[in-house]
Amino acid sequence: MAEALRIGIAGLGTVGASVARVMQAKAAELTRQCGRDLVVTAVSARDRSRDRGVDLSGAAWFEDPVALAKSADIDVFVELIGGEEGPARTAVKTALEAGRHVVTANKALLSKHGLPLAEIAEKKGVLLNYEAAVAGGIPVIKTLRESLAGNSVSRVFGILNGTCNYILTRMEAEGISFEACLKDAQRLGYAEADPTFDIEGNDTAHKLSILTSLAFGTRIASNDIYLEGISNITQADIRAAAELGYRIKLLGVAQKTESGIEQRVHPTMVPTASVIAQVHGVTNAVAIETDILGELLLSGPGAGGNATASAVIGDIADIAKSRPGFQHGPVFGRPVKELKPYKKAQMRSHAGGYFIRLTVHDRTGVFAGVARRMADSDISLESIVQQSAGSEKPSEKTVVLVTHETTEAAVRKAVDGITRDGLLTDKPQVIRIERAG
Repeated sequence: MAEALRIGIAGLGTVGASVARVMQAKAAELTRQCGRDLVVTAVSARDRSRDRGVDLSGAAWFEDPVALAKSADIDVFVELIGGEEGPARTAVKTALEAGRHVVTANKALLSKHGLPLAEIAEKKGVLLNYEAAVAGGIPVIKTLRESLAGNSVSRVFGILNGTCNYILTRMEAEGISFEACLKDAQRLGYAEADPTFDIEGNDTAHKLSILTSLAFGTRIASNDIYLEGISNITQADIRAAAELGYRIKLLGVAQKTESGIEQRVHPTMVPTASVIAQVHGVTNAVAIETDILGELLLSGPGAGGNATASAVIGDIADIAKSRPGFQHGPVFGRPVKELKPYKKAQMRSHAGGYFIRLTVHDRTGVFAGVARRMADSDISLESIVQQSAGSEKPSEKTVVLVTHETTEAAVRKAVDGITRDGLLTDKPQVIRIERAG
């Protein structure tokens, strides 16, 4: 049997502690699968005294994760600290430069610094594995990087943030407000005390930028993503979507177009009969559209200690199965120097059109004024419905429009015109309708 693989874990929070516990509990099974022992020989965390439900007495303790990364007594450095800068970045860079394999769940780090870190890994001939960085326990990184050889990907999209999906699921199921759902998500530990990163789409954007690079062979471009969160979604939108046969999800979408690559994160209406519309709660799902395989949908737990730990341990097992002299595959599917420059596409027309909700003055001519602005922007309407606003103000009405396929620019032009005409009593709501599997 090969020598034991010595593992150092930096960060013993929910995920790090789960990794250590599972590796200890499943030690014999992992040895059989990998052909060698997997041993946690060193750890780094801020609080030694905390009870993490695992015996770490046999592991060396490092106060400084960078010192752990430099240690000659580990073969694999597992970074579970988090954050795009600071000790996480320094420690990962140090480990790679020292010729250590690295496993990380840090999507923010990879989204911002993934390419230079990948260059170091390729130069040193070591692995930089990050399955847990996107969609928790779902093996989407390995699928894109290894399992779709020969396939050309045209689109990748999905539900990449469990907090947002939980909130939207409960808003629909229980008819409660966004604010009430968010407070409950925080109480249950699904949302942070400051939930901005999740609910405004930043977390999804980081993950999407990594998937885009893998899917299309481009350099990571996390700053070129159209971004909208879910904080402005109301019960009026949820109800209107249901009446029209749709469900609202926060999607990350990346697709290849004639003018370049389009990346966007925003609330989206998907048909209730589609598979992705059935993904509820904190579950994640990723769809990959290819020329040979067709559409592949991967779904499963997207967060939590055990789900993320499963992905981390899978990455460690892959390293354990590799042998000296083995030529490791590129971190992002192809060598960094061969990744194409990212060319941003214009926001194109979207199959299925747009949902537009307008709260307008209840007076003669408003309905006609809205229709005129749509016609001026060459927008063809599938339906237009006028109904009570659902408020106590008798002077207001809600106009709900569903367009045929059109462009972002045309919709914004029409809505801006309606706003300038003084027809609205509240901010307009625009939600894309996405073709979904």
